Amino acid sequence: MGFGKLSLSTSASSDRLNNLIRERLKPGADKILIDERIWDLFGEEWAVMFTDLSGFSRGVEKFGIIHFLQTIYESERILLPLIESFDGILLKVEGDSLLVIFRNVNKAVKCAVEMQNTLKKHNASLPGEEKILLCVGIGNGRMIKIGDSDVFGAEVNAASKLGEDTARAYEILITQSVYDTLTDRAGLDFEKLSEAPAGAKSAYKLIY
Repeated sequence: MGFGKLSLSTSASSDRLNNLIRERLKPGADKILIDERIWDLFGEEWAVMFTDLSGFSRGVEKFGIIHFLQTIYESERILLPLIESFDGILLKVEGDSLLVIFRNVNKAVKCAVEMQNTLKKHNASLPGEEKILLCVGIGNGRMIKIGDSDVFGAEVNAASKLGEDTARAYEILITQSVYDTLTDRAGLDFEKLSEAPAGAKSAYKLIY
């Protein structure tokens, strides 16, 4: 029954958003008013994390699909309990990438650091092809959240770009919004990036 309620809730949210988008597309629609309704219904404050595995495509090409599945399985076995322990909510798993949201930006950053430190220990005695090399991008701010299935917004796009395209192995990259909102900076330092992804004023590499 619990899963049925979740499915119904997500479906209802998607249906409501789709109806409003259809209204917005009509000639003469009051787009400002409709946008306000959409933000009132679905706008929420979250920290959002995107992860990716460095060199994954090359690894698949060299070692094959079974190695691909093994690496994903092992990464999820290690990382998902950590995400849960920092009160993260896993919204999506797509290949070697995770989309996770957190109510508390401090917990999002602490989780990312713990994930990287745990993987460093895990990788220490492994051959290169067995290592799990994680890249992380984190954004924070108001975004449109559709049930427990997806989020949309400038900070979502920026975090995706940082985690999936810009970050290298063991790196944690954050947007200006995360930097500004973060209050627990113990043991952390920050290096400003020369370029920021679309949707963010600037970005930083976390030194942990």
